[in-house]
Amino acid sequence: MQKKIWAGLLMLAGTTAAAPQIEANTTCSAAPFGKTRLYLRGSMSGWAAAEEDAFRWDCDAYVITTELQGVQDFKIADADWSDKTTFAAPDGAEAAGGVVPVARVGEGGGQNLRYRFDGWHTVRLAFAAGRPRLTVQRAAPPAPTVFDPVALSLHHDTRALADKAPFGAAKAGSEITFGLDALTGVERATLVIERRRLQGNQEVIDYRESARIPLKRVRTGARERWTASHPFTHPGIYGYWFEVVIGGRTYVYGNNAAPVYWTRERGANGVGTVSTMPRDRTAIHRFRQTVYAPDFRVPDWAQDAIYYYIFPERFRNGDPTNDQLAGFGARADAEHHATWTEKPYRPGSGDGSDRRYSNDFFGGDLKGITDKLDYIASLGANTIYMTSIFAAASNHKYDTGDYTRIDPAFGTNKDFRRLTAAAARRGIRVVVDASFNHTGRNSIYFDRYAVYPGIGALEGGEVRRDSPYADWYRLDPSQADPDDRYAGWTGAKDLPELDEMSPSFRRFVFGAPDSVTRQWLKRGASGWRMDVAPWVPDAFWREWRTAVKATNPDALTIAETWFDSSKYFLGDTFDGTMNYIFRNTAIDIASGGNAAANYRNIELTRELYPPQSMRASMNLLSTHDTARTLWLLGDRGDDAARSAEAKRRYRLALFMQMTWPGAPTIFYGDEVGLTGGEDPDNRRTYPWADRGGHPDETMLAEVRRLTRLRKATPLLSRGTLGEPLYADDNVVVVPRELDGAYALVAINNAPQARTVNLRLPRNFAGAQVVDAITGAAVPSHNGQVRLTIDALYGTVALAR
Repeated sequence: MQKKIWAGLLMLAGTTAAAPQIEANTTCSAAPFGKTRLYLRGSMSGWAAAEEDAFRWDCDAYVITTELQGVQDFKIADADWSDKTTFAAPDGAEAAGGVVPVARVGEGGGQNLRYRFDGWHTVRLAFAAGRPRLTVQRAAPPAPTVFDPVALSLHHDTRALADKAPFGAAKAGSEITFGLDALTGVERATLVIERRRLQGNQEVIDYRESARIPLKRVRTGARERWTASHPFTHPGIYGYWFEVVIGGRTYVYGNNAAPVYWTRERGANGVGTVSTMPRDRTAIHRFRQTVYAPDFRVPDWAQDAIYYYIFPERFRNGDPTNDQLAGFGARADAEHHATWTEKPYRPGSGDGSDRRYSNDFFGGDLKGITDKLDYIASLGANTIYMTSIFAAASNHKYDTGDYTRIDPAFGTNKDFRRLTAAAARRGIRVVVDASFNHTGRNSIYFDRYAVYPGIGALEGGEVRRDSPYADWYRLDPSQADPDDRYAGWTGAKDLPELDEMSPSFRRFVFGAPDSVTRQWLKRGASGWRMDVAPWVPDAFWREWRTAVKATNPDALTIAETWFDSSKYFLGDTFDGTMNYIFRNTAIDIASGGNAAANYRNIELTRELYPPQSMRASMNLLSTHDTARTLWLLGDRGDDAARSAEAKRRYRLALFMQMTWPGAPTIFYGDEVGLTGGEDPDNRRTYPWADRGGHPDETMLAEVRRLTRLRKATPLLSRGTLGEPLYADDNVVVVPRELDGAYALVAINNAPQARTVNLRLPRNFAGAQVVDAITGAAVPSHNGQVRLTIDALYGTVALAR
């Protein structure tokens, strides 16, 4: 459902081209927007207006120099997203020679800007005759601000057991030992531990000090060693940093400033950096530490899940008799496609559709899914995740009209029971989806246009305090315009926001024995994926989880979160997440980005996520909210050579998805080469051959081959994930271990094969090593293994 914020991403080419030369004899001028500040707002900051992403006016342009890795989606805007000072990409524009097409919102700019970064860059927004001009060019890192050699020698690595033990997320009650290393000359060192306030979305990042612990010098010499220990008694997200006095001056040794996909809080853990003590303590980059409940368990089955991810309206039409029922509660007529193979309508594109979004229908339904369960099982999938299926006006159904009914165009409640029962007979579970952040304005609860019997909270546009749903929404009857009498989620008036603190709403969705959450579990669902989870209060999710587990202790809870989701894995809300951090990493590596630099995002989740949550999270590639992976890798469907190259690169992303911890999640159609741009183009219909489509059977065979590998090698789903043994611009090699089996999993995004030599752990030094895919022996001698990794692919070397 994040599509409302991140819809319409624009792929821009030429990201490594040299930037255009800046003209000489530039005349300086005053900033055109006065004191209004502009920010780089996008996937590098969770779309927030973060202080460290603020532009400065430099003579004749707004300028920021920043370190970023991988493809970033962004706009340039002020803190309020004002149209006058929001700059985006025009439809269909592509970068050339370092110039990124840009336009003011309202003057042609509507899409997100998209650029592949690979280190330090300067982003420059200038104006010529009032027209914006955006350039991106490589830049040197900023000049250091610390020069003291002792301060520069400070060292702490969150992933080195000598510096922090035990590794990673810890159970409450654990004592953690911290170490700091430096040249002789440190006068005093203090470990500062803070606890983060947990509240809602990541706009709230607030740490409060909980302990200050003097470090003890435990080793002297050319380099000195300082240590301290601290017991973490309560679950939470903690930050820590070191306050160090050298030569009478106070320094901070804290987290680095590396960005993490979609995450506002910078710092990827690992090796830190030193700075002088800032005036504002919020500017400190804290190392992060997750502490979770000792009894936190996730459903065992979720750690072996392979998902098939379905947007029901576009998968398969199994019952044409319900097609004309599409558009539950809609005021305007729904649009019905004449053939299954047409593209989804995009209003304003000249395709003949009307002005409404998400009101075109192909006829996909639950019977279509039930009819294709054998096909889904043949892929190796053992879990189906469906986007919202409850009655609603749109084709996506997140504008829920009735939580208690399957949408009539999808079938009936009985059809849902038939689906879950038939799936269970094949060993397949079904996870369902809902938003408890908003309903549709055409819902029986809101009834903006007086469509239904009964009394809605805004019945016919009038605030009705006598409605049984009156306290579900925050309503303002003093406003003259009915559409100003409520708040729509992110401003979308078709999605009136719910008040999750309402006691009656809580009873309805999870508190009562016949509540929505409990009823669909009893009807056969194996878990819930919750839409826009960060926009719902944390306290709501704690009570909701209790209801889920009381109904079925084996039910799974998945949060739709795009950023670092550690705070949801403390044992009191969710089991896992939709792992967009994995998605971005895999796609950026597959598309040719710096492998080692991009992989640091996965290293952060390895460190911050409890292992059970990492294994239970959905490892995505394509989604219904983003352009499909093949599209992002270059497949537009109009160039055979580009399509073939995109598919080669997709195989690498797919290999990574199938061999890393976390549940591989196949978006319907990806397995047969379906491409598509931003919403709604990413929601094309599955290309069934009997409906005129052309599925890629070669790609389908590859998917089946890799799911068989995963199922035949439990170490890939259940095994530990270690720190990379080798990483460079193209190759990453990681160790996996489980129950006496050890493997090296390697990926290579270079256009040629690569060979690396690695040492096995001592207890596997004499083991026989085989390629888990081909069964061939892997060269090894005296504990050394010689791995050859094919171009744009990977390998699994298994030692037993």
